[in-house]
Amino acid sequence: MKVLVWHVHGSWMTSFVQGVDQYLIPVVPDRGPQGRGRARTWDWPAAAREVTPEALRDEEVDVVVLQRPEDLELLERWTGRRAGVDLPAVYVEHNTPAGHAAATRHPLADRTDIPIAHVTWFNAVMWDCGVAPTTVVEHGIVDPGYRYTGERARLGIVVNEPVRRWRVTGTDLLLEVAGHVPADVYGMGMTALRDAADDVARRGHAAPDLALHDDVPQDAMHSLLARDRVYLHPYRWTSLGLSMLEAMALGLPVLGLETTEAHRAVPAEAGLLTNDVDALIATARRWVADPDEARERGLAAREHVLRRYGLGRFVADWHALLEEVAR
Repeated sequence: MKVLVWHVHGSWMTSFVQGVDQYLIPVVPDRGPQGRGRARTWDWPAAAREVTPEALRDEEVDVVVLQRPEDLELLERWTGRRAGVDLPAVYVEHNTPAGHAAATRHPLADRTDIPIAHVTWFNAVMWDCGVAPTTVVEHGIVDPGYRYTGERARLGIVVNEPVRRWRVTGTDLLLEVAGHVPADVYGMGMTALRDAADDVARRGHAAPDLALHDDVPQDAMHSLLARDRVYLHPYRWTSLGLSMLEAMALGLPVLGLETTEAHRAVPAEAGLLTNDVDALIATARRWVADPDEARERGLAAREHVLRRYGLGRFVADWHALLEEVAR
């Protein structure tokens, strides 16, 4: 099948394009949100090829995968085809509701012709999807391989735009924990995080001990992250962090908040999930000081994540769903 799908979330797309189909990735001249094209910091197969809006009218597309409300308008403007009417469509809901946690109505809630595929069971029960058909296709990740050395007695954290997304990403908690246990932080927006850390110190709190790594390509980031002893996932409100799943596959034990879908991803033997920040700090200190326990829990994390969030299951589930929709 030929699948039209926008590059919106790089880690999710990296897994999605590993399937058996052909993937048409819109690209616009400035590679902005309307069409980012192929990823530049992830490794994608040749089956994922770029296509301009002008060329789309001549492509025989079997199904479109929507991920944002604006994708419906772009599809019609670029191809003359309407999602769910002229072209079979699936809408992937990556996010938890941005409004009231239990009362936010989905943009497609009044449509019966476009199924909504949630990435977690938590999303599925929290969104009000109205009459829209819904399903869940849980995440799957490309196995980065067991790379863990844990040679650095530090926490590893992956977060993009931590200051702009402050409460959502738990950046205040990140800085609090890093005032007690040193941390490496990887992602975009690190300059703003440095300024925020300096502000914490100026206000008389414990100065966060941070080493910041700005926008490192994924494979290089994985190798760096595998040197950290423990992974910290401070997010308050996210579907399920793919960076956390990737860290577990690398072999890192996990510390995080007991929110949203995290409890399904992190069994007790692989890490600690709690909303008690003092307990997170105490456990971080213990594991950083005990490399043997950290390694043992990291091995359990890797075993669990590959069993539950393996790539084979993910691409098979998506291929089956797309075939069903395209019939």
